[in-house]
Amino acid sequence: MPKLKTKKGVKKRFKLTKTGKVKRKKEGARHILTKKTRKRKRSLKASTTVDKAMEKKVRSLLPYS
Repeated sequence: MPKLKTKKGVKKRFKLTKTGKVKRKKEGARHILTKKTRKRKRSLKASTTVDKAMEKKVRSLLPYS
């Protein structure tokens, strides 16, 4: 059976934690930052975990991690 290919876009966007959860960055922190408040920009820096429904899909696109 051939090896499964990893989806490179998903590999760049998501990371796995030691406990096995899927970690992601928040969107909206790249450009048009002048109209966003300091508090909002600070909260965009933090990373969050993916919810259970989406986690299964992300894991299927990252077969060997």
